[in-house]
Amino acid sequence: MFEQLEQINTRPEPFESYTAADLWTDEHTSKQMLAFHLNASVDVASRNAAFIDRSVEWIVSRCGVEAGARIADFGCGPGLYTTRLTKKGGNVTGIDFSKRSIQYAQNTALREGLPIRYICQNYLEYETDDRFDLILMIMCDFCALSPNQRKTMLNKFHTLLEPGGLLLIDVYSLAAFDKRQETARYEMNLLDGFWSPNKYFGFLNTFKYEAEKVILDKYTIVEAARTRTICNWLQYFTPAALRQEIESSGLAVEDLYANVAGDPFDPDADEFAVLVKRP
Repeated sequence: MFEQLEQINTRPEPFESYTAADLWTDEHTSKQMLAFHLNASVDVASRNAAFIDRSVEWIVSRCGVEAGARIADFGCGPGLYTTRLTKKGGNVTGIDFSKRSIQYAQNTALREGLPIRYICQNYLEYETDDRFDLILMIMCDFCALSPNQRKTMLNKFHTLLEPGGLLLIDVYSLAAFDKRQETARYEMNLLDGFWSPNKYFGFLNTFKYEAEKVILDKYTIVEAARTRTICNWLQYFTPAALRQEIESSGLAVEDLYANVAGDPFDPDADEFAVLVKRP
């Protein structure tokens, strides 16, 4: 028992493991995540509906989305942005590896008669001959990736964008990083049964990596038949650090904003967005 508890409380190296599938593709947790996506009043898996409406209006205006504009949404979830952007005239592709979310998005498109192409795949592995005028990776998805994965995605975006095409991403700031604290927590059925329909013991260890500006929420879920460890990594950025990563891939930062609704950049805010162009 001592060795098990010691393992639970062990601090891994930054981005040592990648366990996103345990959150988004597991039968039980993907159902919980879809419910968060579809709760229009909260900012959990997706932002609230009022913000998304405002965000789409700004994206269409700022990015010059016209009829037939080719748009890709990486991490599209249940299609909250893809549906709206298609109604604005976009030719939209959504990529997500949650089968449950993609099925919901496809059903919505079918019901509303929208010609949206959905692909159920880990976007790290997505390849296509298509080229896009606009690519989205929002809800701070970029922060969940390791440095090597971020490099992979930025190189992919460079390839997939047409010359002059735009990329919109948002990230967590160092202001948000400074607010995070290391904690250790244990509860029966941690997070109100989020992790399993069965009885379980849940451990949450939050580790803070000062030098790397990374936070890990490490969940250990102990059930009668299995024990799982889920690592939710988040990278936090300064505008300069993000710019360096982006420009190393041959892309160019156009503008900084407070968020993907185009509000003015705020250095004290918990997140910020960047609009990027392929030269």
